[in-house]
Amino acid sequence: MEKVYKSMKNIGGANIAIGVVVLVFSIVVGILNIVCGSKLLKDKADITF
Repeated sequence: MEKVYKSMKNIGGANIAIGVVVLVFSIVVGILNIVCGSKLLKDKADITF
């Protein structure tokens, strides 16, 4: 039984680490999307087709 608890502890720690990495990545991607979108809106007048 103790082996199962050790395995569950390791898997839980890995899941928390992966969750933190995904959270940070999603925040960075969101900020980049906002910055790029604002640049497009700023330069909207210069777009010609």
